[in-house]
Amino acid sequence: MMKFLFLFPFLLSAADRDWPTYGGGPEGMRYSLLTQIDRSNVAKLQVAWTFDTGEGRGDMQTQPIVVGNVLYGLTPKYRLFALDAATGKELWRFDSGVGGRGPNRGLVYWADGKDRRIFTAMQSFIYAVDAQTGKVVEGFGNGGRIDVRENLDRPAEKQSIVLTTPGIIYKDLLIVGGRLPESLPSPPGDIRAYDVRTGRLRWQFHTIPRPGEFGYDTWPKDAWTYTGSANCWAGMAVDERRGIVYAPTGSAASDFYGADRLGDNLFANTLLALDANTGKRLWHFQAVKHDIWDRDFPSPPTLVTVTRGGKRVDAVAQTSKQGFVYLFDRVNGDPLFPLASARYPASDVPGEVAATTQVLPSKPAPFSRQTLTADMLRGEWAKSQFAKIRSGGQFVPFGTEKETVIFPGFDGGAEWGGSAFDPQTGLLYVNANDIPWTAGLAENKAGSSGRKIYLTSCGTCHGEQMAGSPPSIPSLIGLAEKRDVASLSAIIRQGAGRMPGFPSLSSAEMDALTRFVLNGEDKVLAASESPTSPKFRFTGYHRFLDPKGYPGVNPPWGTLNAINLNTGEYAWRIPFGEYPELGMNTGTENYGGPLVTAGGLVFIAATNFDRKMHAYDKRNGKLLWESVLPAAGNASPVTYQVGGRQYVVIFATGGKARAEEKAGGVYVAFALPQ
Repeated sequence: MMKFLFLFPFLLSAADRDWPTYGGGPEGMRYSLLTQIDRSNVAKLQVAWTFDTGEGRGDMQTQPIVVGNVLYGLTPKYRLFALDAATGKELWRFDSGVGGRGPNRGLVYWADGKDRRIFTAMQSFIYAVDAQTGKVVEGFGNGGRIDVRENLDRPAEKQSIVLTTPGIIYKDLLIVGGRLPESLPSPPGDIRAYDVRTGRLRWQFHTIPRPGEFGYDTWPKDAWTYTGSANCWAGMAVDERRGIVYAPTGSAASDFYGADRLGDNLFANTLLALDANTGKRLWHFQAVKHDIWDRDFPSPPTLVTVTRGGKRVDAVAQTSKQGFVYLFDRVNGDPLFPLASARYPASDVPGEVAATTQVLPSKPAPFSRQTLTADMLRGEWAKSQFAKIRSGGQFVPFGTEKETVIFPGFDGGAEWGGSAFDPQTGLLYVNANDIPWTAGLAENKAGSSGRKIYLTSCGTCHGEQMAGSPPSIPSLIGLAEKRDVASLSAIIRQGAGRMPGFPSLSSAEMDALTRFVLNGEDKVLAASESPTSPKFRFTGYHRFLDPKGYPGVNPPWGTLNAINLNTGEYAWRIPFGEYPELGMNTGTENYGGPLVTAGGLVFIAATNFDRKMHAYDKRNGKLLWESVLPAAGNASPVTYQVGGRQYVVIFATGGKARAEEKAGGVYVAFALPQ
């Protein structure tokens, strides 16, 4: 039947011509049956229209959705809009007044007859908006919105939860996760389903089990009352026929020192298969026990069908930060490639107890390198630094004497853009980062002050010297030239970019923190004002970059991979991304995912520094076309057909590019000449 559709594309359904869901469909395959643009003519692609949001650069990663002849997207300040998908002309715009900054990867569409709704996340709120008019649906929740900080058995106003990745629809349910702080205090990462018409909470799955629930014995007795996270931030997939939703989760808080959460910590770092009607657990796989490395599942799962022993098997593929692909039977969770258990080192940090064993797949081979060794080093700087750090591969616990190598780094391996699957060939396409990072732990001294609050709450990301890890984590040096106390306090409480909010800080703590960040004043808090801090804190995210800003390891620094899920072997692998000034095919860090088409193509932007949109031959990885964008396209593209013409659209924001790179905020549509 599929081959028949390739020959007669006019027989495609409306859904096949659209891109109605984040990831292209409920299965998250990022695959399109459209064939108008193919290997023979893709070199003729040209810009069909552009839509400038007028809001400049933001760390937006939005993949728009397309239903009928309308494209729905978001601006860098979280304003929702509708465009004519053939011309890019704006039809309407919705501004909640809440505003926002940072990652917001997409939208959710639901329809029942003439009732058509867009669900959009604005910080801690989910709004229901009429897809035809852009007006709030007043009957949904409280005046058209729900607050995801509620129903967690903790004071809502003290919680920080935002939706960076859209939820997913199953029948009349909107199922969501959320992005939470990775240090305490943090709310629990419950997965929840809401009625799409009323906003009423229909079911709730506790990712940190409560007394009597499965997995409760993998935590300290009362951990569910004080610990948090173990949240699904990367997105989900749903098997609509079987009524199963697949949800990957991240690490528990605090994510680098787990003395107050000893045990394996189910359901953190777990791929969950839940009954989509009730939220009941059907099966699970925990990839990292007692995670103390921030090894979240970073990508939405992809529902695939593979061949095993001559039979077709419905499966779920899940990529990881370490560079692995896990493949499971969709129904019972049986691994389709063998899993191997190995022992790993113990922690020497007081109070910490690392898991003695971890499990990794034997196939496919990892798509990112696993251990930094001396023969990989590039230049004298890297060699001198290598003598000062500890490199032992995966699952080496952090120490306090030397920094430890994380390779691939904290941003993967795989990232949030997800993988694309081609049902014609069984190939899974995964773009990956391939550079090392380093980090360690330091003891928190007794007492509290502005500096100590900074080190505990902010230093995890921005580092002890406030230098950050640009471009993804900005430097705070000289912030007083850009911010005053009021604006900085608002950002700290609400969050911005990939930074979570800290609404639980007291007025005294906030005053001390802002004084320290803005002018270096280290105000000491009275004992009654002093928060309780973990005994050890994370020293910050440090890319292994030389003084010129390039990775200190030999290339490739980023790759695009095609993996045959029927055999577990690689069909091809290429360096992905360029530093234009180097004139070398080194690969670079890349953020955003691919899409694959029946026309024989893999489309992907994602690369941080060359600002290019690319089209590759899906059979062999040969570059067939590329175009320079207004800014780096750190998002995932979509394709759709309107009026008999196929379009490919990418949101170019420059969110992950270097500070001096051109700002973005422009949606760019490509098509063949008319």
